Amino acid sequence: MSRRSPAPSSAFALLIFTLLTPSAHSRGLQVQSAAQAPAPAVNPVLIELFTSEGCSSCPPADIILQRLDAYQPIPGAQLIVLSEHVTYWDHDGWKDPNSSPALTDRQTSYEAGLGEKEVFTPQLVVDGTQELRLADPQQMEALLNKAAAAPKLPIHIGEITIDAANPPVLRAHIETDVNPDKHSGDVFVAIALDHVESQVLKGENGGKHLVHVAVVQQLTKVGKLSKGKNFAQDVQLKLAPGTDPKNIRLVAFIQEPGPGRLLGAAQRKPAI
Repeated sequence: MSRRSPAPSSAFALLIFTLLTPSAHSRGLQVQSAAQAPAPAVNPVLIELFTSEGCSSCPPADIILQRLDAYQPIPGAQLIVLSEHVTYWDHDGWKDPNSSPALTDRQTSYEAGLGEKEVFTPQLVVDGTQELRLADPQQMEALLNKAAAAPKLPIHIGEITIDAANPPVLRAHIETDVNPDKHSGDVFVAIALDHVESQVLKGENGGKHLVHVAVVQQLTKVGKLSKGKNFAQDVQLKLAPGTDPKNIRLVAFIQEPGPGRLLGAAQRKPAI
């Protein structure tokens, strides 16, 4: 099994960020987190990073994801990012505390549709159908602009509340417009931690202090959107004990089965 893809060095990660943000300097690098409410005109783009703390090629990709989330470099787009930690590096000296077999399975299910023979990290999947090539900044920018121009179905996440039970329970209402697409879609919700830091003690990243953004804690299929119909449902999800409500974001997205093409996405933070 091939488990590694070429990834840029930290310096090259910074170069990619610079190339992806030609207007950043003119606006003084004003940070607008993707977890904040987007402007009405923006179109969502879902970026999934399959990563692991046990992979030495992954930290530069983690940095790129953080900067895409923080600086939102694509005009007219809301980049919604998810960091999905896989398990197949967990036996090489360091067990990633955020890794999940369900996320490993999700990555594996992508590979046939993406034309890949094996899973690897880091891997960045855009809108369920395309891969960003970390060593090719022009391809990254072109692909993100293309994804931003693709029509998406609006998804509305109502106010998020958290009941202080044990474990705490997150509640929200998810609703969409009528689906004009010829295909139905699966409706997913993800709970992700805004900010995670980890001191890696062993393995390829032993001795490094790693920082992650939008780290998926659970990804749940909550329903199905039929063609010509809308979707409306109250959802409730148990949070892991000790989860800080101020450090979470809720991401809802609809995707053709497979998993396949993204039909729509949205995100929101609890009003705390």
